[in-house]
Amino acid sequence: MAKSTLVKRNVKDSVFTNLFQHPKYVAQLYEALHPEVGDVSEDRIEIVTLKNILTDSIYNDLGFTVDGRLVVLVEAQSTWTVNIIIRGLMYLVQTYQDYIEKEQLNVYGSSKLALPKPELYVIYTGEKKVEEGYITLSEEFFGGEQSALEVRVGVITDGERGDIINQYVTFTKIYTEQLKKHGRTREAIEETINICKDEDVLKEYLSSHEGEVHDIMFSLFDDEQILNATLRDYEKKGMEKGIGIGVKKGRAEGIFENTKKLVFRLLGKNKSDEDIMDTLDISRETLMQLKAEYAKA
Repeated sequence: MAKSTLVKRNVKDSVFTNLFQHPKYVAQLYEALHPEVGDVSEDRIEIVTLKNILTDSIYNDLGFTVDGRLVVLVEAQSTWTVNIIIRGLMYLVQTYQDYIEKEQLNVYGSSKLALPKPELYVIYTGEKKVEEGYITLSEEFFGGEQSALEVRVGVITDGERGDIINQYVTFTKIYTEQLKKHGRTREAIEETINICKDEDVLKEYLSSHEGEVHDIMFSLFDDEQILNATLRDYEKKGMEKGIGIGVKKGRAEGIFENTKKLVFRLLGKNKSDEDIMDTLDISRETLMQLKAEYAKA
């Protein structure tokens, strides 16, 4: 058997982003969010996904408008954080700014602007128990006190059986199960795809876009693999230098310098804070320190 190839740590998010680059699946997503509307034709959907719009390169997984009257912003996350509310607000402001510029609207005029109504959602696929429903800015950040601004984000953990949300969530669960069996290997990916096809989970997408899916999932540039290999190398070199405090200090310094290089590299690739912390397993405090150094470099 050929040697296994490690796969990207953020594979589930990558598949989500790729899946909803296709209007037909975005239409299905809208139908899942609003079953009362019935079938929605693709020509009513316009994808307005934002990427690299913020100073720390946070990006929106999916944004789309429906008939120009509704703007829907959706993120898929496997790590839970209520900061999704703040990100949703920032995405919405940027989306409105782009819309106003595109439509050549005058925000300083006396006429009331006609803006699409916003909806914000997060599809959570992690293992932590999270209740479906809505989370709000006032409850999560201000102890329930009302302020000049309110933001509400819908939390989705599954969807209705067979709809596109349920299929995506099922895909992530199947992948997680295969990950536990095979590790971050080619086998885990191949088994995930085969099982999903057999169980009619994203079957059409996985079949008709198999080349794209494989390109995403079999990426050879795996930052986690690079980190682990380099840390092992630093540990080996540290042990060769001596014992005791000197070794520990040398190893710690080496690991920090390597982490710094990897953080700089990921920042250069416009990775989000969450992606960097998850990939390198570092604290937000450490990341903020290194981002400050990166800004000066």
